[in-house]
Amino acid sequence: MALGATDLRKGFDGLYGIVRDRLGLEVRSGHLFLFANARRNRLKILYWDGSGLWSCAKRLERGRFSWPVAEDQSDQVSLSQEELSLLLGGIDLKSTRRKDWYRKTISDQSEKSKKNL
Repeated sequence: MALGATDLRKGFDGLYGIVRDRLGLEVRSGHLFLFANARRNRLKILYWDGSGLWSCAKRLERGRFSWPVAEDQSDQVSLSQEELSLLLGGIDLKSTRRKDWYRKTISDQSEKSKKNL
């Protein structure tokens, strides 16, 4: 998730450039990249599905998305799929907390698959 306001008139190439240049991430990683406008009533998601880029947009008729704040000075925040669902559903992530339990990460899964080869 890109923090700060993004000009949502940007298309595939503009959002791709933000991910690559400002966030320093690889768009073709399979992650979802989330952007919002200054008023926080519109957002776009950029996603690489293996064969091309997807760009999805949402505009709220009323209200605003509760945008998270980075704990450090970075331009990005990582969200779990559950946190993304809550954010898109209008839940303020500041008023929720994650339980401390085991969660297998993507890197754990890829290391296990390498061992099986």
